[in-house]
Amino acid sequence: MANIIDDETIEYVGILAKLELSAEEKEAAKKDMGRMLDYIDKLNELDTTGVEPMSHVFPVTNVFREDVVTNGDGSSDTLANAPQMKEQAFKVPKTIG
Repeated sequence: MANIIDDETIEYVGILAKLELSAEEKEAAKKDMGRMLDYIDKLNELDTTGVEPMSHVFPVTNVFREDVVTNGDGSSDTLANAPQMKEQAFKVPKTIG
């Protein structure tokens, strides 16, 4: 295990994550974080020459559709049910005095 996590780092991560860890949990977290960093080091050993960086596993171009209004805003239909209207809006009783 090349990456050794100290108590100060675990304490800092606990503060950032708003966790209260017992002594046993801190020791377990130190080992887990060390194993994670060792795995990342192992991945860094891979030869990625010629591999294009990617943001997504699948070839995605544009996933957004055009924003086109197809049925209008429907405000006239909505206001048709209003008991009272004022300037194309619902008129309601005043609630703050």
